[in-house]
Amino acid sequence: MSALAEIQNEQEYARLLAEVLPHVIHTEEENDRCTAVLETLLNKTDRTAEEKRLTELLTLLIEDFEEKHYSLPAATPLDILRHLMESNGLRQVDLVNVFGTASVVSEVLKGKRPLSKSHIEKLSQRFHVSPELFFKRLPTA
Repeated sequence: MSALAEIQNEQEYARLLAEVLPHVIHTEEENDRCTAVLETLLNKTDRTAEEKRLTELLTLLIEDFEEKHYSLPAATPLDILRHLMESNGLRQVDLVNVFGTASVVSEVLKGKRPLSKSHIEKLSQRFHVSPELFFKRLPTA
């Protein structure tokens, strides 16, 4: 959002709050209701400062709910490799030139062997992606 809208009319803001009754969202139905109100506000071309403030509040509430209920876990380097293989129609044998032997490819894909720096370098070149994709990510708070 851009600059914070200063509430100019507290009574009008209180009326909007009483009408919408925004609160922490716990269910899909509540999320759908808040999303519908937000969309209505966003479609207005001449929102008041109070409507802008309500828009900001609803956005935060919806983002919080959706982050908790729809966020995907971070992909592991092995997940990324499998996805790249699948999306490029590759089989294990197609990566022997990257890993050196079929047994190493098999061990990596089974999770029995980690990717080495050399593997990461070759994979990033093979798939034209950043080497960062193949580094294990630490969970964020």
